[in-house]
Amino acid sequence: MSHTLTALSAALPLASGWAVHGLRMHRRFENARRDPLSDLWTRDAFEERATRLLAQHRHVAVVLVDLDGFKAVNDTHGHAAGDAVIRATGASFADALTGDRRSVAGRIGGDEFAAAVTLPDPVALPWLLGGLHGEITAPLRHDGRDLIVGASIGAALSSDAPEGPARELSALLRRADEQMYRIKKRGGGWSAITPLGPDTGMRTVNGRREGRPGTTSGTGAAA
Repeated sequence: MSHTLTALSAALPLASGWAVHGLRMHRRFENARRDPLSDLWTRDAFEERATRLLAQHRHVAVVLVDLDGFKAVNDTHGHAAGDAVIRATGASFADALTGDRRSVAGRIGGDEFAAAVTLPDPVALPWLLGGLHGEITAPLRHDGRDLIVGASIGAALSSDAPEGPARELSALLRRADEQMYRIKKRGGGWSAITPLGPDTGMRTVNGRREGRPGTTSGTGAAA
């Protein structure tokens, strides 16, 4: 018995050390999947978590945000000011979604962000989008001046889509992207998409609205 206790006593520090090492490695891996500027998830990490939410919950709002006037901030005030805007946008998502563990947000492009948020009821969607828009567009004090950017926000609700591929993340992101594009053409703001039909009338390429970065067509790369 004494030999057994001695062996166990010797093994405990080793096991504890491996547990701490494993925890540190896990944290490093998770941190590597976060965008260092906004502290939101990277695109791949966001898509993994959003896909799980869609599989587990009925009402999930897939939200796409594109900043308006971001390039002007960069060009006028410099990249440090642009970085401050990105950091503030990440903080805006954290504030708007605070306390909701059934949500995930990510930075999926230079000034493009996405979120997937589980809702108790679809009627909560306008409050979610309005609150997020208000957080993002609030003036940001930086280097003695107020920086102001706008935001165009589109959304698609999973429970509005028919069963099947239309409820997959890629399809819902495309619908939210189409809605965001419409609201951007009207000068920005936010809008929730209404029940989804089979076709929105917009051409898509490789799962995204034609003309978005990263799409290509038969004539070459899109702008």
